[in-house]
Amino acid sequence: MSNTAIPTDLSISGMSCGHCVAAVREALEGIDGVEVRNVAVGRASLTREPSVTADVLVEAIRDAGYDAEVADARAD
Repeated sequence: MSNTAIPTDLSISGMSCGHCVAAVREALEGIDGVEVRNVAVGRASLTREPSVTADVLVEAIRDAGYDAEVADARAD
């Protein structure tokens, strides 16, 4: 991860168990330029390269079957 990596927190709905956590973690880890710090029911924290937009993160989580939105002001 470069020095320009952007810390990002996501709010995720539809998660209820460890399987959900694993599915979201896998979806986020599959994106080049993303380093997952933590995933728990209802949230995820990560750092991302500037080339990875918040929309890419949200779309990956939606593709995994959950809904998400950026929970902090540092996102684009």
